[in-house]
Formats: sequence, C-alpha cells, structure tokens
Amino acid sequence: MATTTFARWTATVAVAESAGFVAPAVVGALTTDLPWYGALPALLAAGAVEGAVLGWAQASVLRRMLPSVRGRRWVMLTTGAAVAAYVLAMTAVLAGTASGWVRIVVPVVCGALLLLSIGGAQWLELRHHLARAATWVPATALAWLLALGAFLAVATPLWHEDQRLWVTLLIGVGAGIVMALVQAAVTGWWLLRLLSRVQRESTGWSASQRP
Repeated sequence: MATTTFARWTATVAVAESAGFVAPAVVGALTTDLPWYGALPALLAAGAVEGAVLGWAQASVLRRMLPSVRGRRWVMLTTGAAVAAYVLAMTAVLAGTASGWVRIVVPVVCGALLLLSIGGAQWLELRHHLARAATWVPATALAWLLALGAFLAVATPLWHEDQRLWVTLLIGVGAGIVMALVQAAVTGWWLLRLLSRVQRESTGWSASQRP
C-alpha cells in the first residue's frame, strides 16, 4: 500500500510539475532581453499556472488518503505560494546587482522564504488533517532545495549565450523534468511518514479500546 501511494504521488506530481513548468520556461526564454518590470507580469502569470497544476495534482492524490482535504483551497494556496516564490526569486536577482549588504542579505532572506513558501501555504490546510503537519514545511523546503539544485546542475552547464531559442527551451524543460522528479519523490517520502504515523496512532487507539 505504501509503495503504491508513493508511486502514485511521485508519478502524478512529477508529471504535473513538469507540465506546469513549461509555462515559466517558455516565458523565461522569451523575455530574456526584457527589463525585469517588463518580464515580471508574464512570469507571475506563468508561475500561477505552474502552481495551479502542481496543487491540483497533489490534491488529487492527497484526497485519496485524506478525503477531508479541501482540494480547491489546496490549489489556491499552492497557486498563491508559487506566485510569491517568483516574486521572491526576482527580488533576489535584483538585489544581487546592488552593492553593500543588500546584495548578500536580501538574496539569502528571499531564498529562505522562497523555499518555505509552498510548504508554508499548504500547511494552512494540512494542519487540519494530519498530526505533525508543521513538519511538511521544512520537508517541502528541503525537497525544493534539492530540486532546484538538480535543475541548476543540469541546465547551467548546457545553457550558453547565442543559443537557438528551441535549444534553450529544450534544456529548460529537460532540467524541469529532473527538478519535478526530485521534488515529487522527496515530498512523497515525507507524506508517507506523516500518514504512517496517523495509521500507527489509529491502530494503537483501536487496540486500546478492545476488551
């Protein structure tokens, strides 16, 4: 049962995140030469698409195990967090071009908030359904840290100036698939731990009620 749940979560979430990431990958490639204020609206819209697709996929699997989870709220929270994450990412990039302490402190703070954003938003719903739901926040942050690291490890060596647009897009999508798999596997692993704890506590409670 646990293996099936993990496989379903990992496959569904990885496919959804891979598909959703196509939107920001395309927007990022098409707006490379635009100033940040020109690219930002399109990037935030693309982030909303990515977040909505990811949230829908996660909710569709999560509700199999926790039927009381409100799917629409989960999607809305995930979408909002994804948009906030792109705002934080853009802020970090802009601060990196500043001077003094700003170029160090602001990117670090934005990076930390970015990693915590999706898990923190989803915790607002998950806390009503799972014990120790607060651990979902650091677990999701770790998942995204590893996922973004995998993305950069794949894409950075392959991206070069003056590349054809289709090559840039292909590299971005390929790295996005790797990112999606890592994120889905890590969050799926931690979700199983949370669910198994609930099952153990439920089994223990039932046993204690037997005559």
